[in-house]
Amino acid sequence: MEETSTERHVIAHGFVRGRVQDVWFRESTRKCAVQLGLAGFVRNLPDGRVEAQFVGPIAAVKQACSFVEQGPTLARVDEVEGFEIEDLSREGETTPSEFLIR
Repeated sequence: MEETSTERHVIAHGFVRGRVQDVWFRESTRKCAVQLGLAGFVRNLPDGRVEAQFVGPIAAVKQACSFVEQGPTLARVDEVEGFEIEDLSREGETTPSEFLIR
């Protein structure tokens, strides 16, 4: 059965380690997220990892999580941690309205 835009919205947050800075990882992730209609963010961390959060329909969030497991052409993803899918109904969770590079 195909999932529709009325499906539940979820959040996934995690970290990517490898050759993921200075290889267009953030911009490629932003483009992917925007094309999928997701909100959230992606940012470089001082320790060399990239952090990302995706918010939106479950099918689209799963696609974005799959994207960061591979990364763009110049990237090398060595490890992905987090990105568990969670319902947005978590207490105190705020829902972003756009996807940002931080």
